[in-house]
Amino acid sequence: MQQRAASANRPPPPKPAAGPAFETVLRSARLFSGLVLFCFVTMHLANHALGLVSLAAAEAGRLWFLAVWRNPPATLVLYGAVLVHVTLVLRSLYLRRTFAMPAREALQTLLGLLIPLLLAEHVIGTRVFHELTGIEDTYEFVARALWVTTPQVGARQVLALLIVWAHGCLGLHFWLRFRPWYPAAAPWLLIAAVLVPVLALLGFTDLGRAVATMERPPLPPTVDQSLIPVALDQKDLITSTIYGVFAGAVALVLLLRAWRQRRERRDLVQIDYESGQRVSVPKGTSVLEASRIGGIPHFSACGGRGRCSTCRIRVTEGLKQLPPVDAVEATTLLRIHAAPDVRLACQLRPSHSLSVLPLLAAAERTTPGAHRHTAPGREQEIAVLFCDIRGFTALADHRLPYDVVFLLNRYFAIVGKAVEKAGGRLDKFIGDGAMALFGLDSSKEEACREALAAAAAILDDLARLGTELAGELSPPLRVAIGIHAGPAIVGTMGYGGTLGVTAIGDTVNVASRLEATAKEFDAAIVISEDAARLSGADLTPFEAREITIRGSARPVNVRIVPHGSELVLRRAAAA
Repeated sequence: MQQRAASANRPPPPKPAAGPAFETVLRSARLFSGLVLFCFVTMHLANHALGLVSLAAAEAGRLWFLAVWRNPPATLVLYGAVLVHVTLVLRSLYLRRTFAMPAREALQTLLGLLIPLLLAEHVIGTRVFHELTGIEDTYEFVARALWVTTPQVGARQVLALLIVWAHGCLGLHFWLRFRPWYPAAAPWLLIAAVLVPVLALLGFTDLGRAVATMERPPLPPTVDQSLIPVALDQKDLITSTIYGVFAGAVALVLLLRAWRQRRERRDLVQIDYESGQRVSVPKGTSVLEASRIGGIPHFSACGGRGRCSTCRIRVTEGLKQLPPVDAVEATTLLRIHAAPDVRLACQLRPSHSLSVLPLLAAAERTTPGAHRHTAPGREQEIAVLFCDIRGFTALADHRLPYDVVFLLNRYFAIVGKAVEKAGGRLDKFIGDGAMALFGLDSSKEEACREALAAAAAILDDLARLGTELAGELSPPLRVAIGIHAGPAIVGTMGYGGTLGVTAIGDTVNVASRLEATAKEFDAAIVISEDAARLSGADLTPFEAREITIRGSARPVNVRIVPHGSELVLRRAAAA
């Protein structure tokens, strides 16, 4: 209690600075340079794919490609992007306190370091060789060189193509994966990510086969043939120089990093975890890196870039000695309305010993990734449907256990099929009740239409079940349904076998209360006016009321659909 009171009296975290922080500028530069390079590679591979049409088509596409990229402004942007991207990758390698990292992050880093070595030979053999000799790097010339003359070099270029494309796609995935529209677009983006390199390789294969059957054309009279041996030597020298410079830069970064670590070991800070573990790390090491060094599970969905807040910790001791919050961390902390003693583990680099409590558990089974929706938690506009059998306790008291299980399974099948057919997700069964979510991959309007369609289907199918079991059920099964739409926190929650995507928040609570209200009014459905309006269905034939929801600050306007109105509701939902 004293600790909470002290926290309440502390000033709130500082707001982001008016101007962008230096780290923010560097991250933006790395992102922009990566997008420039990805755009270049995509257009280059698309040009290769034209080889499936003909050599002439690929050559015509090459002229358009050169018009876009082989001019002074575009050349400056392209090679500037290469220099910026490689420099920032080496900088991040130097700043990294530990090489303990998730496999996906390690894969992206390794691929990024291999790319300059693999692409240098191709760039020098085409554009640089053209500048040295005046020989146009046409598709016929390049295909002959890589397919006929030096096929081993062609094999290396195939490997380079796959690595460059994989690295770019991984970068885009990590950048976009928490965008609201990304889950719906991901399958189509995956198809494109597979098709582009496959079509490019097939196109270049056709070009190589076509060129292999052609006679070697004579060199243009404008080309001085005596320059070619000299140009080849220069090409090899430039290639070796680039390899040496890049390898030397990587080695220098690693040596500087080792020297810095040796110097920093003289001045260590201790980080104590509430679990009882302790890690000693040099000053300047982030808490997230300390967790990885100590082998302590620590969840970080964005990979330590300060974007997701999932690595956040509560500082229980040493709060006054903490370094100030920078702009990147302050922006995220303000977005989640963090308490003054909450910091991001990936951004906090303590200069004094402290004690921390990670706020999100990082067990292997609970790490998002095994489910379709992998966000650890985001606010999303959805529709929620609750459905419950009316008077089921009294109905079950007069039946054998086998009959009760049989009826429940028939009812669960009806609800589950109706929800899935409408496009929703069956969240859970609670006793004889069910909860369903709509709009996880669609708009809020579509979510409300899906929820209303599912409700109409449930009522229809229960009516048919009542007719089928008329001799067994007296009275027939009746349900109460509540539907509401609004913002809710959607994420992967639970433990062990119960882990799954669910939603929490006021929208869920209101939908549950509306289902209870449907029982009180002896109605089939009670739907909020907000959900009804968003669905676009004409529910004016049904009674409108304003009801008070327990635990809600304001009343809710609803539409009440009585039993026996299945046909009217079905028409409204279909319209």
